[in-house]
Amino acid sequence: MRAHRLGLGLLVLLLAACGGGGPGGPDAGGARPIPGAQLQPPTAATLPESPASTAAGGPSAVLPKAPEPGPALAPKGYEVKGRRDPFVPVALKPRDAGKGGIDVTTFKLVGVISGRSLLALVEGPGGIGYILKPGDVLGDGRVTDITPTSVTFAVSGEGQRATSVTLKLRTD
Repeated sequence: MRAHRLGLGLLVLLLAACGGGGPGGPDAGGARPIPGAQLQPPTAATLPESPASTAAGGPSAVLPKAPEPGPALAPKGYEVKGRRDPFVPVALKPRDAGKGGIDVTTFKLVGVISGRSLLALVEGPGGIGYILKPGDVLGDGRVTDITPTSVTFAVSGEGQRATSVTLKLRTD
């Protein structure tokens, strides 16, 4: 019983310290007004004057000054610096008769990427890789079809009719 009275006494003491008056009472929120520190609403005499307020004949809000426009910047161009222009599509020169140009049959299909459409990953004899989609030109061939396991090129040389070459994915 004594412990119950002690707990009840602590609760009463805690409520009194926290301003435990009822809602809307004078101690609501625990804040007490400080005499003489009341804030007064601003009047026309206490607001700073701006050029707009004097011209219009009354007080108005002060707006920040708009920044002055600077000089126009010169356009920047792409500097090649020995690199290939990334906005030009990759197209190798077709094979000329007798000059030994790039032949599609020397490439190997390394992989196929599936997404919205299929893309073929092919690797050239020098180890350079290319990502191709239908319609792209590589060496002496144009990609006509890509399946999950192969890529087909339409190849035409001088003096011969168009033929097709299919590179298949190795499944080792």
